[in-house]
Amino acid sequence: MPRRTATMLASTLVLIVLLCVGVYMAPPYSEMTPGPTVNTLGDAGGEPVLQISGRKSYPTSGNLNMTTVRVTGAEYRMNLVEVVYGWLAHDNVVVPHDTLYPDGKTEEQSSQENAEEFSQSQESAKVAALKQLGIPVSTRVVVSSVRKGSPAEGTLHAGDVIKAVDGTPVNEPDQVAKAVTKHTPGRQVVFTVVPAKEAAVAEKAGKEPSATREVRVKTVKSGEGDRAVVGITAGTDHTFPFTIDIKLADVGGPSAGLMFALGIVDKLTPDDLTGGRFVAGTGTIDEKGIVGPIGGIEMKLVGARDAGADFFLTPEANCAAAASDTPAGLTLVKVKAISDAVQSLEKIRSGDTKGLPSCSKG
Repeated sequence: MPRRTATMLASTLVLIVLLCVGVYMAPPYSEMTPGPTVNTLGDAGGEPVLQISGRKSYPTSGNLNMTTVRVTGAEYRMNLVEVVYGWLAHDNVVVPHDTLYPDGKTEEQSSQENAEEFSQSQESAKVAALKQLGIPVSTRVVVSSVRKGSPAEGTLHAGDVIKAVDGTPVNEPDQVAKAVTKHTPGRQVVFTVVPAKEAAVAEKAGKEPSATREVRVKTVKSGEGDRAVVGITAGTDHTFPFTIDIKLADVGGPSAGLMFALGIVDKLTPDDLTGGRFVAGTGTIDEKGIVGPIGGIEMKLVGARDAGADFFLTPEANCAAAASDTPAGLTLVKVKAISDAVQSLEKIRSGDTKGLPSCSKG
């Protein structure tokens, strides 16, 4: 066999081997791609995303779209060819597997966590929207969870309203932890609570729960030091003056909070917030209306523009990344709080977009 032919054959075999290795290798990477967008003012799955009853709501027009990101599953391992293609593709992002699934988290665990964050984001969105409109919302401290095998198990229950600890009224969840840790392990803490079932009945009737009882729980030493604990996590719950339901399946995480809040504001306001324009966006939101950063901003920008958005409400902390690769035709609008977003939407509606707060590359 001529040397040239042998060399070509050997090179071809090496190339085939490398391609096979590339296909079957499983580097520790995952992929993010643009997900669907959903208009919070419209329908999803055949029913309105936002449903308000017990208070007058108003017609809306235009779009206030929340945006999403698709990710590969926890068990899926990209081969080398897929990784290289993802790096080269403009509409994909390849990230280390641990970025999406840290500490060996399974897909089921991640989905459960995302569902919990999504539920909390809806609650925060409702509170932030009503506060923006000056509508009173009653807030109370509750038992969010009880650790299995802890002293509080069987004595305190998730949903119990905590009125006081050791006779001192509490208005914030962190006050509960501070009151408990004042004790030395082995001492008892006295909780004044409204049982969860009675609280639920009162909430359904639109009233503040008031029938209290005292519960004594013995403290134990924390597994992370000598701090006294009883095994509960305190959180907040709210009584709304009317019903707001958010109906959206197959979505997780906290990043839709801002767009849910704006959708609620729009439906409860006579003025049309968007003026018929197509606005998309993202961002977490807390009960004070502060907008927080999210992940996958590049993918959300692509998804929003592909859906037809002209403006994108961008959390301040994501502005630099968003501005570094903005799809053509999409205007970024920087937001720090729901009040900023409402003011920007008023400018968009009026056509006065020159004064919109913009994002810069840093």
